[in-house]
Amino acid sequence: MKDLNQLSGAGSILVEERTEATVVKMSGEIDISLRSQTGAALRQVLDRSRPVVVDTSGVTFMDSTGAAFLAQLRMFGSEDGICVSLAEPSAVVRNLLEMLGVDAMFRDPMRPAAAGAGPAV
Repeated sequence: MKDLNQLSGAGSILVEERTEATVVKMSGEIDISLRSQTGAALRQVLDRSRPVVVDTSGVTFMDSTGAAFLAQLRMFGSEDGICVSLAEPSAVVRNLLEMLGVDAMFRDPMRPAAAGAGPAV
């Protein structure tokens, strides 16, 4: 598992490369202080060309930086034919995505994001 949380102590983004999928585990406070880590995670995940499972169950706070990361991951994954799913999001993440009106993007991982799809939120 590669820890992309280089300097921030409040939150983390871990990317675990498994045979069947790439797992992105986000925990703690996901905010602007992790912007460089979100970019690195996005590049790493999309380079693998495997299904992606995003685990946000440990997220205690998320601002627009984290929401943008999730949306970009889903959108770019869809463009590249990579299934991106959001596994059991925390209430914080679920509420933020609903408030921003992008929760529909994460309802069905098998349909393209452009069609408003993604894993259940």
